[in-house]
Amino acid sequence: MLKIAWSPIYKYDLPAGHRFPMEKYELLPEQLLYEGTVSADNFFEPEPLPIAMLLRTHHAEYWHKLEQQRLSEKEIRAIGFPMTPRLVERGRYIAHGTLMAARYALRYGIAMNIAGGTHHAFADHGEGFCIFNDIAVAANVLLHEGQVRRALVVDLDVHQGNGTARIFRSRSEVCTFSMHGARNYPVRKEQSDLDIALPDGTGDALYLSILRETLPALIDQVEPDIVFYQAGVDVLAEDKLGRLSLTVEGCKQRDRIVLECAQKNGVPLLVSMGGGYPRRLATLIEAHANTYRLAQELFF
Repeated sequence: MLKIAWSPIYKYDLPAGHRFPMEKYELLPEQLLYEGTVSADNFFEPEPLPIAMLLRTHHAEYWHKLEQQRLSEKEIRAIGFPMTPRLVERGRYIAHGTLMAARYALRYGIAMNIAGGTHHAFADHGEGFCIFNDIAVAANVLLHEGQVRRALVVDLDVHQGNGTARIFRSRSEVCTFSMHGARNYPVRKEQSDLDIALPDGTGDALYLSILRETLPALIDQVEPDIVFYQAGVDVLAEDKLGRLSLTVEGCKQRDRIVLECAQKNGVPLLVSMGGGYPRRLATLIEAHANTYRLAQELFF
């Protein structure tokens, strides 16, 4: 069964200027249920991540500043959200959702989190709407427990996964691969194990060709016990922040490549949703829903 992490806290009540991306956390499950792609039994609700697990990735000083709401104005601006205890709590729910879904992926072959993909969070600070790095948290816990020996992060959000790259830059157990817009956020990129920076306007044909040439060889090389897939849909031409030019169908084919590659190699796959800021909410929901439709089609 496809297991999907979701919690009501995912749709956090932000000020008006930030609400549009948050609506997907409520509307996407509703769409998947309405069309029959999933049923209520597919969803599970995580609890807040235990602090001991959080501290396997994030520095204690950073956690205490968040817990006590002592971030500086500069640190808050870097994150991009008004800081509240509820927002910090939401981050713990999201990170635990990714960890729990990763455990389900080890059992069923694939699992997903309606939120997550918070790849701009570093061990000691947050950036770019990311407070905790859910993928890094899950990978570190599974490695510590001995559930996996080697992990591969496939980050196809339009923005480089700079926080993830920095967290694992000296860790041979985790290979980080980011394919992103060369001229997009962050201005200062970190060094992943493999970075592919794409020019503005890159469309379906070139994007998919590069991915098909790269991912199978990378999986053969790394031989991971689990793949963490950051499936941001801000690669779409319609995206307000993206600068690439994929169609909704091209984005779906991107997901198919990743899912089929993991399935063919028998590697469990955890999918976090990542970003997406198109001008039309319907486009955002459709692009994200395609990832879930493919998971059901290919794995169950």
